[in-house]
Amino acid sequence: MSNFPFIERLIARDTFELKALGDIGTFIRGSGIQKADFTETGAGCIHYGQIHTHYGTWATKTKAFIDPGFAERLRKAHPGDLVIATTSEDDAAVAKAVAWIGNEEVAVSTDAYIFRHTINPKYVSYFFQTDLFQSQKKPHITGTKVRRISGESLAKILIPIPCPSNPKRSLEIQGEIVRILDTFTELTAELTAELTARKKQYNYYRDQLWRFEDKEFEWKTLGDIGDVRMCKRILKNETKSEGDIPFYKIGTFGKQADAFITRAVYDAYKSKYSFPKAGDVLISAAGTIGRAVVHDGKPAYFQDSNIVWLDNDESIVSNRYLRHFYDVAKWYVSTGGTIDRLYNDNIRKTKLPIPFPNDLRKSFAEQARIVSILDKFDALTNSITEGLPREIELRQKQYEYYRDLLLSFPKPEEGAG
Repeated sequence: MSNFPFIERLIARDTFELKALGDIGTFIRGSGIQKADFTETGAGCIHYGQIHTHYGTWATKTKAFIDPGFAERLRKAHPGDLVIATTSEDDAAVAKAVAWIGNEEVAVSTDAYIFRHTINPKYVSYFFQTDLFQSQKKPHITGTKVRRISGESLAKILIPIPCPSNPKRSLEIQGEIVRILDTFTELTAELTAELTARKKQYNYYRDQLWRFEDKEFEWKTLGDIGDVRMCKRILKNETKSEGDIPFYKIGTFGKQADAFITRAVYDAYKSKYSFPKAGDVLISAAGTIGRAVVHDGKPAYFQDSNIVWLDNDESIVSNRYLRHFYDVAKWYVSTGGTIDRLYNDNIRKTKLPIPFPNDLRKSFAEQARIVSILDKFDALTNSITEGLPREIELRQKQYEYYRDLLLSFPKPEEGAG
């Protein structure tokens, strides 16, 4: 990015002043639009819920439409206005904003505000993503389950305005900041599109590898190559919010543990009951069926019946081969209860293809070949330490760093007096 030196010069050369959003614009509450009002075509509208799910920093087209006659009676965002979703169950998502830069006026629903202002619309939309904005909005959020912020509170939030005494110069600087941040956004979008294409390619080749149409193979059930195991049940009173050994439940499987057990309980249960060895592939048997995590051998404990593994001695099938098979397995899922479930008997009767079943040397060589190909695709499309996901993560962090550098200066306490 050849523009990086300009950022430092831009900040060093020009004066920024903090101004209240209410001093540079007006907050207008949206009108009544329900999802039931949506039509296939008609007048464009922005529903507050779609701001969370369908819109980015700016938009030129709406995701929904309503009857034009109905739209005439509603409050509308003009080109250049900001549309702000003011409610969410998550504080971080309260006041998520999208700059409307389309050519037409668009109706805006309740639980959203229109911010009509005098600055670059993308500049203010990017500002709404910064740590400076987030820290200022937090004290103004109210509500219990549904969290919200009012237009009156938003009007008090301070935004840094470059060269406020020279409107022309101010807009030039805002435009240059927007151009830099747009470049980051476009690069991330390109990488994300590339990742989507690679995932499609990966899924295609993965499915081809599992067809075995031109190779000798045999279907075997998982019960033929091992048995299903699970850890000894842990009672609720044996868990703590902090402790020595992480205890993974179905909701935290493959994520960050939020419960722990003591080292004494871990050692006792591990020595007496079933426990996975390093390399065993743990799978979720409830909720998100078939999510697979390879046990790394580090001290951890796993919720009985919801997290299980195949006790496979690898004399027929390697665990690495099993790991990739679980991504395409056709599980016999039991539905109809509170949550979907994968019972042990259903796991045992699940079938997987074994290449060259009468020649173990050739079989393991073919398994290793398949694993090697899928490992490379997996690293490219899923790894957080390499491949495209890592590149996207780095670009996102870089974008956030420069966004906050450009849009969070000076600090509120330095300019508020």
